[in-house]
Amino acid sequence: MKNIVAGILAHVDSGKTTLSEAMLYQTGRIRKLGRVDHQDTYLDTDSQEKDRGITIFSKQAELNFGDMHIALLDTPGHVDFGTEMERTLQVLDYAVLVINGMDGVQSHTETLWKLLERYEIPVFIFVNKMDMTGYDRVYLMDNIRHRLSDGCVDFLCEDSGEQIAMCDEAMLEHFLETGANDEQDVVNAIAGRKLFPCYFGSALKNEGVSELLDGMNRYVVEPVRGEEFGARVFKIGRDDKGERLTYMKVTGGVLKLKDVLTLRNSQGEDSHEKVNQIRVYSGAKYDMVDHVTAGCVCAVPGLVNTYGRQGIGACPDGELPSLEPVLSYNVMYPTDVDAVTMVSKLRLLEEEDPQLQVQWNETAGEIYIKVMGQVQLEVVAQMVRDRFGIAITYGQGRISYKETIAAPVMGVGHFEPLRHYAEVHLLLEPMENGSGMCFDSICSEDVLDKNWQRLILTHLQEREFRGVLTGSPITDMKISITAGRAHQKHTEGGDFRQATYRAVRQGLMMAESVLLEPVYAFKIEVPQEYAGRVLADIVKMSGTMDGQEISGETTVITGHAPVYTMREYYSELTAFSRGTGRLQVDIDGYQPCHNTEEVLAERHYDPELDRFNPSSSVFCAHGAGYLVDWYDVYENMHVKEDPGFEISGQLGYTEDGDVTDIPVNRPGKSVSDMSITDEELSEIFARTFGGDYKDKDVALNGRFRRTTSEYKVNGTSGRGSDGTAGNGMSAGAAGTSVQSEYRGGARYNRSQSRDRQPGNGPFVGSRPADRGIATPGAFKRRKSGEDYVIVDGYNVIFAWDTLRELSEHNIDSARGKLMDILSNYQGYMNCKLIVVFDGYKVKDNKGERFPYDDIEVVYTKEGETADAHIEKLTHELARKHKVTVVTSDGLEQIVTMGQGAIRMSSRDFKAEVERVNEHLRENYLKND
Repeated sequence: MKNIVAGILAHVDSGKTTLSEAMLYQTGRIRKLGRVDHQDTYLDTDSQEKDRGITIFSKQAELNFGDMHIALLDTPGHVDFGTEMERTLQVLDYAVLVINGMDGVQSHTETLWKLLERYEIPVFIFVNKMDMTGYDRVYLMDNIRHRLSDGCVDFLCEDSGEQIAMCDEAMLEHFLETGANDEQDVVNAIAGRKLFPCYFGSALKNEGVSELLDGMNRYVVEPVRGEEFGARVFKIGRDDKGERLTYMKVTGGVLKLKDVLTLRNSQGEDSHEKVNQIRVYSGAKYDMVDHVTAGCVCAVPGLVNTYGRQGIGACPDGELPSLEPVLSYNVMYPTDVDAVTMVSKLRLLEEEDPQLQVQWNETAGEIYIKVMGQVQLEVVAQMVRDRFGIAITYGQGRISYKETIAAPVMGVGHFEPLRHYAEVHLLLEPMENGSGMCFDSICSEDVLDKNWQRLILTHLQEREFRGVLTGSPITDMKISITAGRAHQKHTEGGDFRQATYRAVRQGLMMAESVLLEPVYAFKIEVPQEYAGRVLADIVKMSGTMDGQEISGETTVITGHAPVYTMREYYSELTAFSRGTGRLQVDIDGYQPCHNTEEVLAERHYDPELDRFNPSSSVFCAHGAGYLVDWYDVYENMHVKEDPGFEISGQLGYTEDGDVTDIPVNRPGKSVSDMSITDEELSEIFARTFGGDYKDKDVALNGRFRRTTSEYKVNGTSGRGSDGTAGNGMSAGAAGTSVQSEYRGGARYNRSQSRDRQPGNGPFVGSRPADRGIATPGAFKRRKSGEDYVIVDGYNVIFAWDTLRELSEHNIDSARGKLMDILSNYQGYMNCKLIVVFDGYKVKDNKGERFPYDDIEVVYTKEGETADAHIEKLTHELARKHKVTVVTSDGLEQIVTMGQGAIRMSSRDFKAEVERVNEHLRENYLKND
């Protein structure tokens, strides 16, 4: 007997569950036909499924027909539960696609068809509700062939033999010679997805169902199964008692009771768990068996380290799902429930539906989940109420964006704290829309050993990388290893993980980023009198119209529109059409965002403050590691010869636009070899700060901006003599206005990067900074407001020799002297300056805060250290302002960095102050 796993798929309300019921009745599995509207179907057993009249969770039924045993999987049809349906596809041998004869092929039907094509699943088509439709079979077949495939053939029509033969050249030759089709050829054509049998009927009236079953029994062939044990997990669930169930299909060999399974998690770690029970479900009931053979579906209770699409034994992991939620909602829970408890409960639901992607922002105390739509939101809320007794609501929903890049770019990551070493070079290239992520290596094994390259590829695939515009996941990108370096003694596996992560991030910071938003493919049906209003609304929603048809008094409009603008349109359509309008939407991938600047302003994401995704690299000198910012990594990288820079077009340029070598110091040169003339120094300085290096005003401001202030382009981002970069564009603008040769529209004008004038920025590694930092789309800070400098008063006093000596005689004099110095400094730099002094040991001290000239002086209260107060200030200010903390306390530096501030040692600050004083003396006091 053939063991077949078959799934039933359809757009909602096509009669899919009714067809499952009819198939079970025809094969004798049930004695009475249930109905969805009567809430007594065999497979819709959940209370919410009965109440809503839709399938929410995939269910299994076992049936026998002819010489065929079918494990039938009924999947959800509603678009909100498409991820549940897609997980089931990974274990199907065949599928039955149900089409509503009243509507024909709909947008979601086409989505299902694409998924079936992606997973290479042979398909039988059943056109349902033929007892109600006003269309004939010829019209419907034309519709199906036009929108799905020319290989769709009505197997019960008179000339089906010739149409079947047309799907394959060899079959056509055989048919012309013999006048008939060879049955084995038909079986092979169906299995090879060249031919798709179509049947017509009414599942509710049990018409055409026996013909479908006969066709499946005749033309279905069991795939070749391996002898070695293998299984694929497609679903995690829980029974009525709350016990965890792992649903899997055995793809090879035999699964036996008491077998010990080796389970590998997503991090590549193995665990071993015993099979203590095997259940074969059919509807709500199950049979306990001692073994299952290949081609069967079962549930194993008690397993802990399993997840959807997981491969066990000889079976590899399944593909990542292509359907993804596009809406994110803040979960609002009762005040008597703590956040940890709430997150743990939601994590249980996330095991069953990984696409919920529960996110917990511990700092803000907020919990977010991702969903496909409003119906899923309601279902999740009801599940939390039923299972855990917690009533939840939701805050305002947000769109789930993605990011990509417009042109190739090199990313370099270096990780070299003491006794560690790894450097990774990656080429990031944009790909076609909807391509997802792809990883490769073009690095020679003479440059980096194969084992290290494999390790880097593993690290690239093990996590979801975030973009630098909004922190959204990146997509449509190919990342290739171009070069790297390991140390024979000091390199460990974790070193390459850090270097890889930093290389990706550094490349994204240097790239022209593009923000992507999800779009709906829509179908709107309205009376002709409302068609003009709908067309105007589509334009208002930044949508596009693909087609318009008039059928009687009804106008059918199809097209695409952003989810952001169309998600609330259903209620508006219902209101102005007085309930006569119909709207069908289906997620249709991602496109460049229509309102990038608005989204960036709303998100306030600063990639340099994202401590979970560092873009800097760690280098080592004099036995200690130190950080190098992303824009300086090219200049400090150890591997100089890298073909990736040429591939990506990242070459240096002269003022005349001629291509030069990558401007980095070559190995083997001594310090004495690297001499530089005064003229060259002036030129380099002009590129960096926009003026003469002998001009102290330019030099001082340029250095300070790079250390403690924002990088500004036209007042917002970049680097230059006044913190600007002349010809720069904002990063957000690049997402909408910059079109490259790699992503839609006109070719990228590379000469824009060569037309460099003084003030446009320095060379950064192998590319001019105006290409990588300022224009046309590299990272920029998007913070408004003033700069803050917070000074740890006593730390500075005891770090500066003159103040320390003064404090030994009179601490008040030292404090006063420091405040005078800081006041002068603040007046010159025009920043907000706060100096904090410890008062935590002073008994009954309530603390004090007062102005001193234009600075603010703080004495902490009893029991509060200056470190604690500075940490609190940093937390409050760093969200909206650029904050620099001056202290030599190592622990405090780490804490303030974690809060998003820039750290400056007391010694460096002294040098900064001395430059200010020198400049004041030379440029102002002399003039007096």
